[in-house]
Amino acid sequence: MRRAGPPAPPRALDPFDGVLPVDKPAGPTSHDIVDLMRRRFRFKKVGHGGTLDPQATGLLVLLLGRGTKLSETFMNADKTYEGHMHLGVATDSQDAQGKVIREGDCSGITRARVEEEMAKFLGDIMQTPPMVSAVKKDGVPLYKLARKGKTVERKPKLIHVYEFDLLEFDPPQVFFRLRCTKGTYVRTICADIGEKLGCGAHLAQLRRMRSGGLHVDDALPVEQLREMTREDLLPRIIPVTEIRRL
Repeated sequence: MRRAGPPAPPRALDPFDGVLPVDKPAGPTSHDIVDLMRRRFRFKKVGHGGTLDPQATGLLVLLLGRGTKLSETFMNADKTYEGHMHLGVATDSQDAQGKVIREGDCSGITRARVEEEMAKFLGDIMQTPPMVSAVKKDGVPLYKLARKGKTVERKPKLIHVYEFDLLEFDPPQVFFRLRCTKGTYVRTICADIGEKLGCGAHLAQLRRMRSGGLHVDDALPVEQLREMTREDLLPRIIPVTEIRRL
């Protein structure tokens, strides 16, 4: 009987194995940015640590090579967002890209009233995913059903909101900062607040500021990324071995 030899030593880390924080502009999808990395820099394995809606901006964590094994680490990380909700207008997608389904008078809404409702969303809450989302029902993404005019029952899920601060009140705009657990739909929170206020509301703009230990201030603008070479990219990549220290 032939004896098995010693196990092969683990492959040495490639200098391009790691994490690249980028600052996503409004417009492209998260997948578009991943595809850009594959095509421009000839990376075979590229992923990301949490999707941003096309119109959202800010921190998108790209995972390169062995860095793709950190997907769950960043998917599960807490996120911080800054954005603003528009009072007096509700949309079917709960954001500025949707069809207006209701308009209401928000002229009497005060800063104190908005802060009162925002405070109710702190802590553990059960949130029902919106129809315009990537959540699947019987294997079909909800947004595909929504495009056909269908509405199906969705199971609420537990989320946690650590901070929800009103930064500026300029009716009908409400600027805020929110720190929350994974899977939180910020636009749903805005729509729910609009319902509580009686005037309707939607998420007008959203920017992700932080994911886990990474901040958008340290991210590479996608516009700059398009002009870089593979060698230019290397100093901006956080090695896999450094992630645990963040």
